[in-house]
Amino acid sequence: MPKLAEYAEARELTVNLTLRELRSRYKRSALGWTWSLLNPLSTVIIFSIVFSFFLQINPPVGHPSGLHNFAVFLLCGLLPFNYLSNTMNGSLDSLLSNSNLIRKVYFPREILVVSNVASLLVTMLVELGVLCVILLLLGNMVLPWIPMLLLLVAIETVFVLGIGLMLSVLNVYFRDVKHFIGIAMQALFYSMPIVYPISVVENAANRTSFPVLRLYTLNPLVRMVDAYRAVLYDLRFPALSDVLYFSAWAVALLGIGVVVFRRLDGRLAEEV
Repeated sequence: MPKLAEYAEARELTVNLTLRELRSRYKRSALGWTWSLLNPLSTVIIFSIVFSFFLQINPPVGHPSGLHNFAVFLLCGLLPFNYLSNTMNGSLDSLLSNSNLIRKVYFPREILVVSNVASLLVTMLVELGVLCVILLLLGNMVLPWIPMLLLLVAIETVFVLGIGLMLSVLNVYFRDVKHFIGIAMQALFYSMPIVYPISVVENAANRTSFPVLRLYTLNPLVRMVDAYRAVLYDLRFPALSDVLYFSAWAVALLGIGVVVFRRLDGRLAEEV
């Protein structure tokens, strides 16, 4: 309860830090917030050429939407992954980049991570809004599914906040964490059905007795991408088991993140 009271008292500071993050993200940039749209767009163009033209990966037809478009199929998985990747990378330096503030005055240091995640949440919502407009232009009536989409974003936000709390404080004490995460993100990207449909893994699983598909679906991020695609690409409710599994991981990671952060919070002022 005392900790919750501290968070409540620091809510104005949290808002100001979030606004600072938003203002500084594209400061002195001629295109400004346009970069939040150009970055995923350029990735989609590159991957569309490589995976759709050269490797000839055929996206599944949306059921029941009937949509058959590789660029949109890719965006439905890429935007959630970018949100995860950006929050992890941003959280790594959220404490170190505010070392002067941490040394000068006491406040709940968790809000530095919260403000970083909140600013990236705004970017995520802008990008999803653009994707929804594209889907509407292609005939995918995604509007009735927006509440479900926002629920998935809320679950993912809890998920990335837990990871961010852990990474931010661990990176203060062990600077190798940042380099490790750079490698780990590459592995995570290809361990999720972002540039390929999950049917590719299913076909590979049918050719071996090893439980490839079972191990693959243990990854909560696989369930996350599948849930986003179900709502945006297929226009249907995601499997309840996927939502519950991903939600359980999100709550567990948030709990672990809070515990790890509190354990290592005591000497932050000396370590940053």
